Amino acid sequence: MNSSALRSSSGWQRFKRNRGAVVGSICLVLVTLFVVILPALWFEDPSTQHLSVGPTAPSDQHWAGTDYEGRDILARIASGGRVSLLVGLVATAVALVIGVTWGAVAGYCGGRTDAFMMRVVDVLYGLPYMFFVIILMVWFGRSLVNIFIGLGAVSWLTMARIVRTNVLTYRNRDFVQASKLAGKSAAFIITRHILPNVSGPIIIYGTLTVPRVMIEEAFLSFLGLGVQPPAASWGSLLAEGASLFREYPWMLIFPAVALCLTLLALNFVGDGLRDALDPKEDRA
Repeated sequence: MNSSALRSSSGWQRFKRNRGAVVGSICLVLVTLFVVILPALWFEDPSTQHLSVGPTAPSDQHWAGTDYEGRDILARIASGGRVSLLVGLVATAVALVIGVTWGAVAGYCGGRTDAFMMRVVDVLYGLPYMFFVIILMVWFGRSLVNIFIGLGAVSWLTMARIVRTNVLTYRNRDFVQASKLAGKSAAFIITRHILPNVSGPIIIYGTLTVPRVMIEEAFLSFLGLGVQPPAASWGSLLAEGASLFREYPWMLIFPAVALCLTLLALNFVGDGLRDALDPKEDRA
């Protein structure tokens, strides 16, 4: 068995021994099934309004009750969860593409290029990035695509630093120098030789970025700058429930529980991946 396969096997064994990571993985599978399958099978469109029904407490007919417009809350949680997870995954993907590219180029080139690119990162770190996202929402419109771009465009800075640091440790290795002597391009060396060796930190940080982006989307939706009606996300459901919490507490409790459980599961999985992919554990 080669060393990479050994690391993969031992990492998987460490991940399985982490009870929090296993439970988190199971919860994520259940949440995914809930938000993907239930909206397709639910008998009633979650956006259908029944003003004559109004808010009702949880019952056999509506397990999580109905909201102020008579819409089934459980169906809206499932539909909104799909939007929240989509925002988290797509915005994280945008952040990874930008951060990995920026950090890899800076670390591989070094010298003045590295200094300039990382000074740009330092300057951007000093800006109130959430205000930038809010301005983007106000200026270009409150659409789902703008949420993807806005949150992804401000979440890549830490990834750039992580990738740059790891690339610096590999750019002078023998296999990289051999590729240079063979006339391989910088893009080939980075994508085929360096990035596969730093995939562990990228995966770990990507997993931990998803819950952070979901929290930021919930914050925007809470301010009314996120997903717009009739669509819903967990953030917009929390905003609706918070305004009516005293009279109808179930409108806030059920979306809050769904969001909290998902965020905890994602963090447990991220911690498990960090422990499983930590190369120091292979030397222990």
